[in-house]
Amino acid sequence: MTTTTQPSRHLGIPIDRSAQEVYYYVSDPVNVPGWAPGLARSIERVDGQWVGESPMGRIVVVFTPRNEFGVLDHDVTLPSGRTVHNPMRVIADGPGCEVVFTLRRRPGMSDEEFRRDAEAVSADLTALKRLMERS
Repeated sequence: MTTTTQPSRHLGIPIDRSAQEVYYYVSDPVNVPGWAPGLARSIERVDGQWVGESPMGRIVVVFTPRNEFGVLDHDVTLPSGRTVHNPMRVIADGPGCEVVFTLRRRPGMSDEEFRRDAEAVSADLTALKRLMERS
């Protein structure tokens, strides 16, 4: 059997807030700059799309519809036109939760680029934890 998938890393962080509270906050695109500045420093609705200003340039983000399962998947269309699918979940864990982001290594991505992406995602998850536990 031949596989064409790229390696992935699952980056998670426990948060001392209910899964429902965390999911509700993260699932609202308006909140992205508050917890994920690595994705977008600002985001606004333009012609029916969520358009953000990111460290990579102007991006378009499409979020999965709100759901009862904690799924926060989102597709990011980069300035190059390439779209990256980002699986993300909020998983209940007693009175708290864990947020898990699956970072996929894109074809042609160097070890260093993959490491930097992982660091950026981890920083965003840490920002989310601080924000949610402070409220």
